[in-house]
Amino acid sequence: MEDLSKDKIEHYMKEAIALAQKAQICDEVPVGAIIVSNKGKIVAKAHNSPIGLNDPTAHAEILAIRQAAMVLNNYRLTDTIMFVTLEPCIMCAGALVWARIKKLFFGAYDKKAGAFGSVIDVNKLPGLNHRILVQGGILKKECALLLKEFFKKRR
Repeated sequence: MEDLSKDKIEHYMKEAIALAQKAQICDEVPVGAIIVSNKGKIVAKAHNSPIGLNDPTAHAEILAIRQAAMVLNNYRLTDTIMFVTLEPCIMCAGALVWARIKKLFFGAYDKKAGAFGSVIDVNKLPGLNHRILVQGGILKKECALLLKEFFKKRR
């Protein structure tokens, strides 16, 4: 799983994009996330659901982390990789660190709330005992277009 090909990375990101599209159908901000095990198996899938669940923490990343922890029967998700369509916010970035996610691939950058380089970089905070390998900009045009169209319709 260490050396994922570009095609495999894009394949997983397309899975996350499909989940983001489901969120949009539910009138939620279109963000989708998946978690992949070190064997390449998808162990969790989620999309944003704070409105539907009446839960401000129900971001795609948080829901996927909860699901993966149940599936793997472990609160530490070491050797897993998350694919998410939008750069995680500070809440989600903290959850990724506490879950010990090994690697993160994200699509669109979030210039207003992104916590892996756009606004702040959680990986640069002193004192944390875990750092996540991060690569942003995967299928970023497709991911950003979903968000742009969603918010254009809401205005």
